[in-house]
Amino acid sequence: MELISLSLLFLAIILGFLRHMNTGLLSIAFALVLGRIAGIPDKAVIAGFNYSLFLILLGVTYLFSIAQLNGSLALLAEKVVALTGRHTAFVPIVIYLFSTVLSALGPGTVPTIAIMMVFSMTLAAEMKISPVMLAALVVLGASGGGVSPLAATGIIGKNLCEQIGLSGVEAPFLINGVLSMTVYAVVVYVVLGGWRLQSERIINLSELPRFNVKQRVTLIGIAIMVVLVMFFHFNVGLASFAVAALLSLMKVTDEGEALKNVPWGTLLLIGGVSVLMNLIIKLGGIELLSDTLASIMTPATATAIMGVTAGCMSWCSSTSGVVMPTLIPAIPELFAELGGGFDEIEMATSISMISHCAGISPLSTGGGLALAAYSSAAKASVPEQHRLFVRLFVVSACGVLILSFCSYLGLFHWLL
Repeated sequence: MELISLSLLFLAIILGFLRHMNTGLLSIAFALVLGRIAGIPDKAVIAGFNYSLFLILLGVTYLFSIAQLNGSLALLAEKVVALTGRHTAFVPIVIYLFSTVLSALGPGTVPTIAIMMVFSMTLAAEMKISPVMLAALVVLGASGGGVSPLAATGIIGKNLCEQIGLSGVEAPFLINGVLSMTVYAVVVYVVLGGWRLQSERIINLSELPRFNVKQRVTLIGIAIMVVLVMFFHFNVGLASFAVAALLSLMKVTDEGEALKNVPWGTLLLIGGVSVLMNLIIKLGGIELLSDTLASIMTPATATAIMGVTAGCMSWCSSTSGVVMPTLIPAIPELFAELGGGFDEIEMATSISMISHCAGISPLSTGGGLALAAYSSAAKASVPEQHRLFVRLFVVSACGVLILSFCSYLGLFHWLL
């Protein structure tokens, strides 16, 4: 049963990738089959759905769907970039910093990438800046900030770590996430020539429109949500719902469109995989996976090997929906198999950040959005699109290897 349960998980991942289907939907179907084979009642199968996490993610994504639709976040991003003036070399740095901060304040990795990628790729086309560099910096910034306790990935990571007995991970996750992504962002900025950028196209702050009343109200609402969560310890999902309800009441945007704009597929992916993962854990599948990985690991190489594994998995599946829920639960078993020798929070951080770095690949959400947005903005020919595809994948693969090597050297431990 252990082998069957793991096989169904990998089959769901492979079919989702090859057939362009939602892996969460497949996971729920496979969970039904697995439950019947193992004699587990349907009620116990349904109990694997993480309702609390689903409510949190729905609240956060709905609030930022409102902010995205009325243009408040896009205009804020433009105003921040305009502050660089004629110092074009600062544009990639501002893009990275803004992606990090925006993601950390609540939207999380994927919504921030969606918000920033179209803007940054349009900027790359107009200012003749490397689209590969800006795309990578958006993904890295959004990924580092995305492990904030206010954002979806940080919430998922905290939830997964608590399930395996690791508490107090919020600060290490955020510090390690931002600093590790910054390490590779600096490499990308230097190697791709960000420091010597020059452009004739300048965005002037005076040319940009002012925030309208609805946009100002939206930004104030988001600020209130952040204050409630950070200083008054409100549940981030409930606080987001409360602010979103108030904004909808004030008609800052069309409520129906905001609901349609919620990433329902992502929520289904995360919830569906959690149902299957619950059964896999019950049937000993995680223990089998841990034993297999432990057979090729030593305490010194464990974190690096898990990082490479996470990066490779992320090229064909979701980081927060598949990679983290698959590999993080395996950490305690690995720790027991290897007799310790590594830091469990360090390994959880390595899994999260290296798999997110792989998202620069055009096979993943971040790289795919970059390729589509730049091709549209620059009216790129097919050969140009192919070159961009290859370059994005190379930058993604280099990131996985560099950060895995850093984890072998103890980078994630130094940052704890």
